[in-house]
Amino acid sequence: MKWPSHGGQPEALRESLGFPMSSDVIDFSANINPLGPPTWMKKELGKHFTELIKYPDPTYFKARKSLAFSEDLQPDQVLVTNGGAEAIFLIAKLFEGKQAIVVHPTFLEYERACFHYHLKVKDAFFSLDEEFDLPIDKMIMECKTTDVMFLCRPNNPSGTIIKEETVRRLLIEGKKHNTYIVVDEAFVDFLPGEEASLSGLLSDYENLIILRSMTKMYAIPGLRVGYILADKKIIKQAGDGQIPWSVNTLAANFIPGMVEDKLFLEKTKTWLQTELTFLREELDKLNFYMSSTHVNFYLLRDREFPMETDLLFKHLLKAGIVARHTFNFKGLDGHFLRLAVRSSHENKVLLEALKNWRAKQ
Repeated sequence: MKWPSHGGQPEALRESLGFPMSSDVIDFSANINPLGPPTWMKKELGKHFTELIKYPDPTYFKARKSLAFSEDLQPDQVLVTNGGAEAIFLIAKLFEGKQAIVVHPTFLEYERACFHYHLKVKDAFFSLDEEFDLPIDKMIMECKTTDVMFLCRPNNPSGTIIKEETVRRLLIEGKKHNTYIVVDEAFVDFLPGEEASLSGLLSDYENLIILRSMTKMYAIPGLRVGYILADKKIIKQAGDGQIPWSVNTLAANFIPGMVEDKLFLEKTKTWLQTELTFLREELDKLNFYMSSTHVNFYLLRDREFPMETDLLFKHLLKAGIVARHTFNFKGLDGHFLRLAVRSSHENKVLLEALKNWRAKQ
């Protein structure tokens, strides 16, 4: 069968598997904040509607200024993009025809962007243990012959974190060989306070490029809001390759408000830590593997029947639960499911379906 390449496509799964799903489907395949967008955003829609008759500010200065201030950077170190996907493709374009390394299993778009711009891509792999450790010694050796390395922190699909000191070692070695380290922090806003962004390293390492997305935390994937943090020379080069007005007025106007809404971030983090603790305890009781995630998604595998993940997937789908398959994540090859952390009620529905699965074994 043809598996969808991304999460959030329940209808495509229904058609691929050839059976109807309940109308009460819970989508665990898309890593979107289940708390929904902040309430103020809906109220602001009418206010910004009249702005749609104007072209956006091509420099997006207000948005860049607010993002820069929040990261203790300068506006010329920020490039606003049409979602995280555009940020990935703009950076890949800077290294067109050169050598890249992508560390798997990870988000599919890094490799896709590299192929689009004719980069030669070498694969490296996280260890498939509890922590998904980075093969740091291999990566340091590869700096000698690599122009750019793509890392995901927190990693998608495992939710695990590469230690800051490990990234720093790569940056130090990269500076010796003019190797750039691209770190996708699309889910960094979900991290607990002690797990900080790497943006504080930008002042010391000109070879660090950070990619961000605001669509996951604020539950607005249809609006497409992302940005790049880097040395001003990199930002200038990436901006020169950006399509004019690629970011719409509505997205740009919402950025300052999202940056300032610290209460929404804290509310989300409090909810998330409560649910992660609950899920880990309950899944352990049922003897399911759960990756050591720090964010709003995780990898799941049945420890008792690890080779029956495809049957587990279908069992959940019949129960009205849409999981994310992992057939197109290199290194996972379909042996895990990726699940989002949903509301307390929805997580309990999932656990009940897993209990039913266990009872049938």
